[in-house]
Amino acid sequence: METAEWKASETAIIICDMWADHPCKLAAHRVGRMAPRMNDVISKARDRGVAIIHAPSGGIQLYEDTPYRKRIKEAKPAQPPVKIQGWCYLNPEKEGPLPVDDTVKRTDGPIRGCDDPFPTYQPNHDRHEHPAIKIIGYDVISANGQEIYNFLEQEQRKNIVLMGVHTNMCVLGRPFGIRQMRYLNKNVVLCRDLTDALYDPRDKPYVSHTRGTEMIIEHIERYWCPSILGKDLTQVIPGSDNPAS
Repeated sequence: METAEWKASETAIIICDMWADHPCKLAAHRVGRMAPRMNDVISKARDRGVAIIHAPSGGIQLYEDTPYRKRIKEAKPAQPPVKIQGWCYLNPEKEGPLPVDDTVKRTDGPIRGCDDPFPTYQPNHDRHEHPAIKIIGYDVISANGQEIYNFLEQEQRKNIVLMGVHTNMCVLGRPFGIRQMRYLNKNVVLCRDLTDALYDPRDKPYVSHTRGTEMIIEHIERYWCPSILGKDLTQVIPGSDNPAS
């Protein structure tokens, strides 16, 4: 197993789609359970100099008049080495098929992979970021791939930690997600205990929701990037954080 040491000053955390609500109620329940732990991790990482990017896609307009939007919109424009895509679909040249079937819909609307007994599509659910996750200080808010790239380049952040939901969909596919960040030659890791998949055990390969999420994480580790635990973002090399300790 390889070990890499990242400087906090060169690292950013991107929080993907941790909405206050979700059309899939079991998914929303798991986000609510995860959010306080995520906030604890990003709070400690922030104190050590890691940049925090909040990306509640579809809800950015709710924050338009905040300093967190202003800060990222004012980042110096940067030319990416490749096109930033609106969505990065599964790439058969770089990865195998996903290990779970997340294509099944059991309701009208776009919801796939929902494990609610009777999914109900709600197009106007609350897309604020979950209130347990604090937006504060020098944090920024964006779901725009170019804005985020501009900010990363301006702040010289070459190391990216992805956390949030959903592992098999937005965490991989968004214009700030794992695939796009790898295309942009960033060093990327997935925070594997602060993510969750949209997978229904009624669908192939007929495993528990937890195991389905694990299988997707294993897919990412095999084809795209390593993973870490949240606690890894709260620990530093002895002596580098507080030489007197």
